[in-house]
Amino acid sequence: MDYSERRATVVNALPKGLLIGGEWRAATGEATLEVEDPATGRTLAVIADAGVEDGHAALDTAVKAQDSWAAHPPRERGEILRRAFELLMARVDDLAVLMTSEMGKPLPEARTEIAYAAEFFRWFAEEAVRIDGGYAVAPNGKGRFLVMRQPVGPCLLITPWNFPMAMGTRKIGPAVAAGCTMVIKPAAQTPLSMLALAEILREAGLPDGVLNVLTTSSSGTVMEPLIRSGRARKLSFTGSTQVGRVLLEQCAEQILRTSMELGGNAPFLVFDDADLDAAVDGAVLAKMRNIGEACTAANRFYVQAGVAEEFSQRLAERLAGLKVGHGLDDGVEVGPLIDATAREKVCSLVDDAVARGARVLAGGAPLDGPGHFYPPTVLADVPDEANLRNEEIFGPVAPVSAFVTEDEALTAANDTDYGLVSYLFTRDLDRAVRVSERLETGMVGLNQGVVSNPAAPFGGVKHSGLGREGGRVGIDEFLETKYVALNTG
Repeated sequence: MDYSERRATVVNALPKGLLIGGEWRAATGEATLEVEDPATGRTLAVIADAGVEDGHAALDTAVKAQDSWAAHPPRERGEILRRAFELLMARVDDLAVLMTSEMGKPLPEARTEIAYAAEFFRWFAEEAVRIDGGYAVAPNGKGRFLVMRQPVGPCLLITPWNFPMAMGTRKIGPAVAAGCTMVIKPAAQTPLSMLALAEILREAGLPDGVLNVLTTSSSGTVMEPLIRSGRARKLSFTGSTQVGRVLLEQCAEQILRTSMELGGNAPFLVFDDADLDAAVDGAVLAKMRNIGEACTAANRFYVQAGVAEEFSQRLAERLAGLKVGHGLDDGVEVGPLIDATAREKVCSLVDDAVARGARVLAGGAPLDGPGHFYPPTVLADVPDEANLRNEEIFGPVAPVSAFVTEDEALTAANDTDYGLVSYLFTRDLDRAVRVSERLETGMVGLNQGVVSNPAAPFGGVKHSGLGREGGRVGIDEFLETKYVALNTG
């Protein structure tokens, strides 16, 4: 079976409705939403388009199911996640075809995301039985402190289009482990992976009503009433800082618990003592993962003057050699951007940098033909005033500038409102520790171009978000701490 046939088989087998109370149902008024293949611009599938009434029905169900789900044995919650992990791994090829079709990333990279997504379920399957509390004698000896940790309650989860499976499991995993019910809204551009994931969780034994899925083209219209209703107790959102600010304002009314993984503007620092081979390899990973459409993507390259030209030329050679095309085609390493708006933004940022004096070493102009393709691009001598120094590019563009001193590099790296991740390449141990401590980001990739790991805390500082996902602290976002004062007489 070729990939076009396989895609048709996978898409046709997929549920197309809203998951509410364990049932797949049509949206109110039979409203529908078209999902596009970004590599061709053609419609891939037609699914339900939820409205306000559907949103309330989904939250009603989650609220109703909360008490019984919170009382569900932790071991059983963990076993559900473990079975879901195994199902994801068993179906990685079909799920990767689905993801590539709706999002655009090359098939090998989609397979990698499915494996990464599954690991969140395996990790939190193990955390479900490790939710602990505390017992202590009061300092004056006249009482006891009992500390317990309980589910925060019904949660609203909003996921982005760029990692349509992993961002789902990163939120659903700890919520299930903690005993929280959920209403999840995937991005309108890439809802199919979430529909497949929800069906897998049902198959794994997740009780009806614990997970409810709303696919909609009107995110704000549908989700705002749920946030303001007072019936949900937490919102977890991954997306842009601009949208995050709006959601935080809405959450303030009911004092909702929030987790926010927002935008990034990641600096990539290369010192002249770095292993240049490793630095170029790391740059390709940090820049080109997910076609550059990642909040963790290296957005600004700062290279010490002594190696700046060689680094730029070597990076340009590597990126220019990457094969661009439909992600399902053999050998393709760079797929399309998510939509026309995304490509127009990348074009505008590159044109602005070039107009201000940047040199194009590779790429630099959109590709002709159907689909939203932009070639891997390297720009040298990028001035500080270029717009792409201050905006998240979200595309396959690497702007390189030279620096002289360590302080100069750190000043440039930290000169942003964002603080999600930074990358640092050096063979000097003292410098590695010193610079890592001074970088104003929640994560640092030291001599490596990928930081994401389900067993590690993911999150940023400043305008890049609140809270952490993954690692031992990931489940804390879905738990409340209750203190009981015991009078022992």
